[in-house]
Amino acid sequence: MTMPYLVSFHMGWLIGSVLLGFCMGWISVVQRGNGTSKVTARWLAALAVALVAASFAHVVPGRFGYWLDLGLIMFACYLVGCTIGAWLRDRVVSRSQPAA
Repeated sequence: MTMPYLVSFHMGWLIGSVLLGFCMGWISVVQRGNGTSKVTARWLAALAVALVAASFAHVVPGRFGYWLDLGLIMFACYLVGCTIGAWLRDRVVSRSQPAA
């Protein structure tokens, strides 16, 4: 199955992922916790790279491979939306604050 077909068939869900990510990025700008440790971040990055590599190599066949591809595309759309929402929120908040 090709990516253009996957994108065109699930366009509504992908737009929903971007909009959900935008909303989450807009409302969660404030960092209140310690975040993840460097070790955890490296493990998560390695997991993401392994999943993308498995998707490109078509290691997972059939329905589960389709779900993997769709999940990765939806997650990427969500992250793009989060980035745009957080960036716009930062621009709006920094513009409305008085100069010190």
